[in-house]
Amino acid sequence: MKICRYDEGRIGLVEGDTVYDVSSVKDRLPALAWPVPPGDLFIERLGELIPAIQAAKAGAATRRLADVRLLSPIATPSKVIAAPLNYHAHVDESLADSQIHNNVHIAHYEGFKSPVAKFGVFLKSAQSVVGASQGVRIAFPGRRNDHEVELAVVIGKQGKDIPAADAMAYVAGYCIGLDMTVRGTEDRSYRKSADSYTVLGPWLVTADEIADPGNLDFSIEVNGEPRQRANTRDLITGIAELIEVASHVYTLYPGDVIMTGTPEGVNTVQPGDVMHARIEGLGEMDVAVR
Repeated sequence: MKICRYDEGRIGLVEGDTVYDVSSVKDRLPALAWPVPPGDLFIERLGELIPAIQAAKAGAATRRLADVRLLSPIATPSKVIAAPLNYHAHVDESLADSQIHNNVHIAHYEGFKSPVAKFGVFLKSAQSVVGASQGVRIAFPGRRNDHEVELAVVIGKQGKDIPAADAMAYVAGYCIGLDMTVRGTEDRSYRKSADSYTVLGPWLVTADEIADPGNLDFSIEVNGEPRQRANTRDLITGIAELIEVASHVYTLYPGDVIMTGTPEGVNTVQPGDVMHARIEGLGEMDVAVR
């Protein structure tokens, strides 16, 4: 099932080029009272909402996909977790490009099986999240602002200290992620957390539709120029292991997003550019830079 959030927060079931308005299922969500618990209530209840979404399709108003404004499919993640240097070729290009490493040789991880094993994961602001139609607003004009396309994993239920063997049972679904970053000497979380620097979309694909998330082709073009192309089988630290590492430190909540890492080919974007990202089985999206 492909579930989108569009226009002014409506809920859509996406089938082909058609969006079925199933916003009525929001009435099934319980009312929230202060203090509001962490996480995304819609994602937390997604399992029980799916039959209601399927029922709501009958007689639902429809829109052409091209005519709706796609928001992030995750409305209220408590956090966005990201993996550094999780493709070998990106490690190599980071070492070779002084604008990426800024003379801080974080890519050296001799004695460790992976950069994640040495450096762990890091957080991006949840307020950096936007949808495909909202686009990216350059927050650091005059500096190198890069695209990083990656598979985004959406957590479906609360968990702590989750072993890798059990990790995939905690996944609600997947979407395309753009981890935008400005190059510089500031802390990574600062450089990657500006408003609009985490693009999620175009919709959430439920986990049951993706047989092997560890074997998906993906790519990004900018103004039609190919920039990044890879397959998730080349991840150094896989999805289950990333969930294990993250949940060792953080309690994971429904709607939390894990950005799994980007491959080689990162490069700069400028206002006026259009990024076209795709992931096999998840779809594709155009994201404007402004």
